Amino acid sequence: MKHKTSDLSFEPSESLPRKRMTFGRAIRYQLLKFVRIRATPNAIGIGVATGIFAAFLPLVGVHMALSAALAWMFGGNMIAAVATTVLVGNPITYPFIWAAAWEAGQMILGSNAKSMGTIHLHEMVHKLSFGELWAPILKPLLIGSIPLGVIGGAVGYFVMVQAVTIFRARRQARLSAR
Repeated sequence: MKHKTSDLSFEPSESLPRKRMTFGRAIRYQLLKFVRIRATPNAIGIGVATGIFAAFLPLVGVHMALSAALAWMFGGNMIAAVATTVLVGNPITYPFIWAAAWEAGQMILGSNAKSMGTIHLHEMVHKLSFGELWAPILKPLLIGSIPLGVIGGAVGYFVMVQAVTIFRARRQARLSAR
């Protein structure tokens, strides 16, 4: 029995509604992209850890190169490192990351912003006076970003290694059940 092509009409716009891309779906999609990378779970985890660490550093413009270099140095996956840097460090998350890093740096240094007097950030940035920016802003930001980046990287490493291991075990079980 042969099928006629005229009998098999398919119009995707009518029969299959397009699913909305919600925030949860977007996160799941990105996670699936990571676990499908052809590398060991350890290499993917190291890549994710170095990407998170680099995203926390206030070295704007060199995040991706730094994460790839660190991933290469520690034997991680460079694609996972760069992708994580872009996902974690972006214009939406930077204000939160930098505020937390500055506060952590203030705590580590034992300094108090109120004791420094009023900081006119706009004027300092306009003059580009690095010396004036260093002590009240850049030093606490840099020092505070290191422990936060290490903690975030460690959490990212363990979460990603577990996710890749679980995903691959489930996939293997599905394939062997066929």
